[in-house]
Amino acid sequence: MILSSRVKETQTSITLKVSEKVEQMTQSGRHVYNLTSGQLKVKPPANFITEISKQLNFLKSYQYSPVSGMESLRAKFMDRFRLHRNITETITDKFEYDCVVSNGSKHSLYNIFGALINSGDEVIILTPFWVSYPEMVKFWGGVPVVVKSHAFDAYTPSIDEIEKAISPRTKAIIINSPNNPAGIHYDDQWMKDFAKFLKKHEDLIAISDEAYSELYYYDPAPTYFYQKDPEVLSQTIVVNSISKSLASTGLRIGYTIGHKSLITAIGKIQSQTTSGPNSLIQRALIEFDFNECENYFNTIKEQLRNSTQFLRESFREKNLPHCYYQTTSAFYYLLDFSRMPFYERFKDEKGSDHSQEIVDDILDKTGVALVPGSSFGYPNSARMSLTLEQIPFEEAISKLMEYISQK
Repeated sequence: MILSSRVKETQTSITLKVSEKVEQMTQSGRHVYNLTSGQLKVKPPANFITEISKQLNFLKSYQYSPVSGMESLRAKFMDRFRLHRNITETITDKFEYDCVVSNGSKHSLYNIFGALINSGDEVIILTPFWVSYPEMVKFWGGVPVVVKSHAFDAYTPSIDEIEKAISPRTKAIIINSPNNPAGIHYDDQWMKDFAKFLKKHEDLIAISDEAYSELYYYDPAPTYFYQKDPEVLSQTIVVNSISKSLASTGLRIGYTIGHKSLITAIGKIQSQTTSGPNSLIQRALIEFDFNECENYFNTIKEQLRNSTQFLRESFREKNLPHCYYQTTSAFYYLLDFSRMPFYERFKDEKGSDHSQEIVDDILDKTGVALVPGSSFGYPNSARMSLTLEQIPFEEAISKLMEYISQK
């Protein structure tokens, strides 16, 4: 069968590939420390599960929902956005903001690019980036333009470098804070500077991917550029979901907040592709009290703090403090192999990327599974999840430290 060039040019998600390999090794009897996970290893809040159970008894839970999501849930997401971002209803009304519910934030982003991008339009993507951003942009005929950040700057990109990436074809820029895979969020001053930058480029659209906004474990909490200057909301699209905030990656509910014209366009795309999102889960979310989430995260945040502290001490014990940076949010750490002693075995004059080769070698020799960082736009690196239970996490880090500290 002859497939389309569009599909042939689309890369399979590296995280799915790694997960399949880990599963194969586990099935064969090999013990693997799986540090690839992009999800929390806990159930959703108990009351949310209860609400899902209640809704099982109603016929409407099994029938089509409105294409753009149930009206009361859309309103609830809007209210939550205003409350948590300290944005008044007067402001969102001024910019004609509305909400559409989709099948996860990945679906939301796919729809956004479909609604915005014409062939040849450029979208600025900041490294390190979530693996699907460039593939989605290319699928819709756009051109990803990458702006690099560095480990020694805690993976925070320079506004000056972003400015240099602007061209007459630039349509949008993606801001992912807290960041997957770096596990940091851009600080308050960066957000203020970005708001000034965005206001200067009034035709530029900022897509704010806030999937991890509630998962910060060190203060200060994440802030956003449109909070610094609400006028830039006219150029802003906000994406969020319940995947991380309610530990519900498999329930597939995401949402987009933006100008009504965009929301209508996304509804049009959904009407001809997926139709409305899961009715059962939408109905449960309408009844669920989101205020319960604050206490829900306490234990999770404590575990993440413990994991990062153990990681920091492990680097120090191996006399590698320069390889450590302080994560603050999400639940990842990006290992920069190029700064570690073992990398001398892989280094070449061309500066080639050896992420996959190194990750495979680490898995084979230590049983520790990581995700190659090249797919996140950062060569010779790997993403490590911090969500493994404490004892096996510490065992995995000890094995990893032995590997990376050897020349």
